[in-house]
Amino acid sequence: NGYPVKAVLKPPSPHFYTLKTADGIPYKKIALLHGSSCLASTVLQKCIYWNTPGKCTFCGIEISLQSNATIAEKTPQQLLEVAQAASQLDTISHITLTTGSHPDSSLDVEHLASCCTCLKNGIDLPIHVQLMPPRDLNRLELLKQSGADTIGIHIENFDFTVLNKVAPCKTSYSLQHYITTWTEAVRLFGTNQVSSFIILGLGEEAQSVLDGVALLCEMGVYPFIVPLRPIPGTPLGVNSPPDPDYMISIYQQAAILLHENGLSWKNSRAGCVRCGACSALPDFEQG
Repeated sequence: NGYPVKAVLKPPSPHFYTLKTADGIPYKKIALLHGSSCLASTVLQKCIYWNTPGKCTFCGIEISLQSNATIAEKTPQQLLEVAQAASQLDTISHITLTTGSHPDSSLDVEHLASCCTCLKNGIDLPIHVQLMPPRDLNRLELLKQSGADTIGIHIENFDFTVLNKVAPCKTSYSLQHYITTWTEAVRLFGTNQVSSFIILGLGEEAQSVLDGVALLCEMGVYPFIVPLRPIPGTPLGVNSPPDPDYMISIYQQAAILLHENGLSWKNSRAGCVRCGACSALPDFEQG
């Protein structure tokens, strides 16, 4: 409406982006700066669902691989080298590790765990990991023992009719399996150290979002609410982000639920919730 809302500062390009590994791989192909202080990497840049009907239509995981902006798999040693440089040269204070999907889902967890162990042995920074809900919940224990401090298990949308259209692989897991996984994750990692992305603007009913937020908050899981950000080249790349008024309404109601359940981005040790760059929810939190 022609008046300033909030000052926005763009972080300068990090110094570690200018460096390469001994074998010539640019550091920025291994990990990136997210927000102002988070070092983030997708340790496996390929997904078994990518060229299948089960793919997430909002996801661009292999687009950056096809454009040569990254490499397919990052080794623990590569991640440690970049993390050490980033913490020395820039403002890095925590690490986020995400992954695509192997045909053998146990390998996703094992690779994440190897990366966490290597990082923890070489640098004193909290680590956040993100993955699909494992079929074997004992895999969560492996991640905790490897040094992961927080974990994201993302349902993306609580309207399963919508979710089945935009991310069929997500609905191969029942809501009960998500709940069971979140419950075990909270037991291992603690309240406020488990999170789940909720993407708005996929065609969902607002009440399904609020019901989902309430469920997560009551469990001690932080609902990380984000708008759809269409990625060019993906099936939803031509869509528009959701209306700002819709986002504001959901943020306001979610903030009340966070407060009532004693959750806050301020209490998260690492990851997207602590970073907050992709969601305005922290700006609506009370107190």
